[in-house]
Amino acid sequence: MTEIAALEARDIVKHFEGQYALRNARFAVRPGEIHALLGENGAGKSTLIKIVTGLYAPDSGEILRDGTPISVANVREANQAGIVALYQEVAIVPTMSVAENILLGAETPARAGVVDWRRMRERAGRLLAGLNQSVPLGALAGDLSPVQQTMVSFARALALQAKVLILDEPTASLTDTEINDLFAVLRHLRDEGVAIVYVSHRLEEVFELCDVLTVMRNGETVLTKPVVDSTVDEVISTMVGRPAGTLYPERTGAGDDVVLQVSELTGRRVQEVSLHVHAGEVLGIGGLAGSGRSELLRILSGAQKRLSGEIAVEGRPVRRAGVGRALDAGIALVPEERRAQGVMLGESIRDNIAIANLTNASTAGIVRGRVIGSIVREGMAGLKVKARSARQPVGELSGGNQQKVVLAKMLARNPKVLLMDEPTRGIDVGAKAEIYRLIRRLTAAGTAVIAVSSELPELIGISDRIVIMHEGRISGEVDADVADDETLLAYCYGKKEVK
Repeated sequence: MTEIAALEARDIVKHFEGQYALRNARFAVRPGEIHALLGENGAGKSTLIKIVTGLYAPDSGEILRDGTPISVANVREANQAGIVALYQEVAIVPTMSVAENILLGAETPARAGVVDWRRMRERAGRLLAGLNQSVPLGALAGDLSPVQQTMVSFARALALQAKVLILDEPTASLTDTEINDLFAVLRHLRDEGVAIVYVSHRLEEVFELCDVLTVMRNGETVLTKPVVDSTVDEVISTMVGRPAGTLYPERTGAGDDVVLQVSELTGRRVQEVSLHVHAGEVLGIGGLAGSGRSELLRILSGAQKRLSGEIAVEGRPVRRAGVGRALDAGIALVPEERRAQGVMLGESIRDNIAIANLTNASTAGIVRGRVIGSIVREGMAGLKVKARSARQPVGELSGGNQQKVVLAKMLARNPKVLLMDEPTRGIDVGAKAEIYRLIRRLTAAGTAVIAVSSELPELIGISDRIVIMHEGRISGEVDADVADDETLLAYCYGKKEVK
């Protein structure tokens, strides 16, 4: 392996409105290397990536490509230098064909100014074949599966002659089988000499795939070493700046009072579900994709129609559907897709929190700005939202802080039942620990929490009791303190008896 880095960032400094995002940050990835870039949300990873790809200009420091300093003023210049970034939200044009998407931004085969469609398809096909992928070239990109869309993005990177490929949470929407396919492609690209920067919160992926890791904390580079010489505990303690302790807080125990009672609830994908949740209890809900777990939360929150069945909060029936009526009854939902359903990315933190609390902050139909300000300040302080100010657009925040804004918005309603769908998806281990502690603070105050998670260790760690769904019905129930992966998986696949 050559000693000259394919891409190096030296002593990068960047600040926004007087606050430092990066302080002398350093990073280097070599050809034929998969290099993990790790850190809590807000550690500076995204800012560093935006600088090396031309989205931000550094205040000081330099970027080197193959040992030579370069100036990257925009994304096009970065691409011309062979630096291509693929983000968690796959950038495809859904109404264009696969071939058109692959060559988007690259030189298009043409004759006399007219696109040569045959040569375009041939070139796109060669790029896909180089990734050992077979995707219909004439299909609309919007009709592809998530992993196919990801592979189309990889092929586009190759069309741009990427020598440095930066991947931001590439497995967020993929199944285990699709992740294995993706890893095979990344190893192939590594063997072809491509330098790969891999950003992920899933440490098990890092230790399976990557060669070297770099950890950032508070805008600084604090650790770089080979993956084989490190451990998960070391990485976690380095990321959070303290020894790795117990990730999940101790269970506090549920009260006797039933807060939520659900009887024979039926919806489009939910069949005759009955359950209850006590005050101060965390009820975990698991199941395979399509099992009805998320649909159940949406029905409870009023976001999806119920066909039959009863819902009661503290013994009072919730007779009519609708998110507003569910909120008034004391049921609040933190949705799985926070960027699409939980926040308005272009609006400020203040406006996002305020919009769900206008009723509480209004007198005679007039919104009291002082009350809104107090709600926002308390929410940001209580959840430790990292932001320049309450006026900062939510879209500029890290994933973990976006999740905290969603929580602050809903917690200001003082819900009796908090529904959380994949509460820690896409956030780092430090932010996960904060969310887990928050859940236990809520239950200690008597709130009932229902949490859906696709990660069995998380489901066991955060819950007091777990129910598993299969094909729209509850297939099993177990106390969390005696639950194990084998039992939960058996219920996930519909087995009623577990040996």
